[in-house]
Amino acid sequence: MENSPVLLAVSFTQQLDPLAGLVSASAFWSTVVAALPVIVLFWLLVISRWPAPLAGAGATIVAGILAYFVYGTPLVIVSMAFVNGALFGLLPIGWTVFNAMLLYNMTVSTGQFEILRRSVAGLSNDCRLQAILIAFAFGAFLEGAAGAGAPVAICAAILVGLGFHPLQAAVLCLLANTSPVAYGGLGTPLITLTGVTGIPTEVLSTMAGHQLPLLSLLVPAYMICCLCTLKQALEVWPALLVAGGSFALFQYFFATMHNYVEGLVIYPMTDIGGGLFSLVVTALFLKVWKPKVILPATGGHMIPTSQNLADELTAGKVAKAWMPYVLMSVLLLLAGIVKQKEGQGPVEIFGEFKASYKIPLPGLHEEVLRDAKLHDFSLGEQKKEKAEFNFIWLTAPGSSVFLAALISIPLLGMTFMQFLKVLRETIDQMTVPILTIMFMLGLSYLTRYAGMDATLGVAFAQTGFMYPFFAAILGWLGVFLTGTDAGSNALFGSLQKITAAEIHSAGIFQHLSLPQAEVLICTANSTGGVMGKMIDAQSIVVATSATGQLGKEADIFRAVIWHSILLASIIGVITLLQAYLPPFTYLVPGYLR
Repeated sequence: MENSPVLLAVSFTQQLDPLAGLVSASAFWSTVVAALPVIVLFWLLVISRWPAPLAGAGATIVAGILAYFVYGTPLVIVSMAFVNGALFGLLPIGWTVFNAMLLYNMTVSTGQFEILRRSVAGLSNDCRLQAILIAFAFGAFLEGAAGAGAPVAICAAILVGLGFHPLQAAVLCLLANTSPVAYGGLGTPLITLTGVTGIPTEVLSTMAGHQLPLLSLLVPAYMICCLCTLKQALEVWPALLVAGGSFALFQYFFATMHNYVEGLVIYPMTDIGGGLFSLVVTALFLKVWKPKVILPATGGHMIPTSQNLADELTAGKVAKAWMPYVLMSVLLLLAGIVKQKEGQGPVEIFGEFKASYKIPLPGLHEEVLRDAKLHDFSLGEQKKEKAEFNFIWLTAPGSSVFLAALISIPLLGMTFMQFLKVLRETIDQMTVPILTIMFMLGLSYLTRYAGMDATLGVAFAQTGFMYPFFAAILGWLGVFLTGTDAGSNALFGSLQKITAAEIHSAGIFQHLSLPQAEVLICTANSTGGVMGKMIDAQSIVVATSATGQLGKEADIFRAVIWHSILLASIIGVITLLQAYLPPFTYLVPGYLR
């Protein structure tokens, strides 16, 4: 092997085929080796039903052994890669989940959540419509404003408070948090994809806008079909059409507006505006339309609408109950604006204080070089992988939620001692879940820096004519491994562009130019990746934490895995059609290389 195991940190070049020259069919066996940590995690978590922290530990040990002895990764890089992932699991992921639960617990302890629950029931006490409003519309807004697990954490907790079964609430929120993900965090995934491919973000946004709206239209209906029978889902089809249709239209126009109005680049606000638009339009629609029968959240017998109306609530009481979440939303938007400015350089707050600090991790930062086959040299010289802990004390979603919680203390009528009591309870409640998140993210970062993920990615690239389908599946795998669509784009974006060029040179893309082929394949990494969001370790643990189901990660995984594969396959089929079949090929934009 080119890289022999060493103990001290040295520059390390990843190998796509670490078994080359050692065994016959080495590429196949290297792929098997790279897949082992994922297989072990799946086996321990789903088949053997180990607790998530122990399953993560077992898979991490296997990954570490393989990284050191097979991939020749220096031991310090193995350990620091795990530390890097664990720190990311702590901030921003764990910090966001913790504060989302803190804010929820505050509203429960003060009785305000009951008012909030009744205000939603005032629109409809039908669980199908509540799921649409909270899991889909409000969740899309949170994904656009914050991401990082906030939609699942907050919306799942709200649904449980509305009477949904915890497992049911978790599954619904995971299903809903799919089609908005590509524009999550003010467009961060697509911006990341631009960074590794050189394709303008506006072009990638247009391509995503020509794929995702169809899924956005279908996801609410798909979600409700998982909640109840098909007959019961059809009973609320008008609301499903209004909610999904309004979001899909908004998503399309905001994602592509720069093509119609020069200089009007508003794609970062796609989810934020789309979620709010869907929420308001659906709420207004429910003022004039009601289902003939009500399906209670408790899963009880269906009863006539008129027999289950919420008591009259004053506007002041409702405003007070929602105020913590209104504050949270405003603060998330403001933080998002600051985060966008950070893309142009450090943002100073309060004099010399910066909004974030990037701390290079010793022994790992710029010590790892991807295999040359994964690098697009048209973007410049081959660069070493960065490994910087981004201490985003201000713009992390959790910081906005925590500030909203502090401001809400007097608004909710809490004393400071009551707040401290809720804070202690939340710490006890969230310690193990956050440790689990850190373990899972540590595992994914270890496989990334060792090069195992790249080995798996290259295996998909051998599918030739069918590659447009598997480009979406590769993005799906990337999100499963990294926990974020942005992470998947950073991981496989360059590989997707290079593979698109190779396939185009073979004459397979007869109806697409080279720039069009690159745009389609690279965007598929992001749009296919969003469907892996519901099964990544981060999302699963966030869901169990928010719904009080610690230790039931395997149950949730089994409940959503086939939905995830099916939805990712739909994106793959859409990509295939746009790659080869007119008039779908006309939907693929090009760019000046």
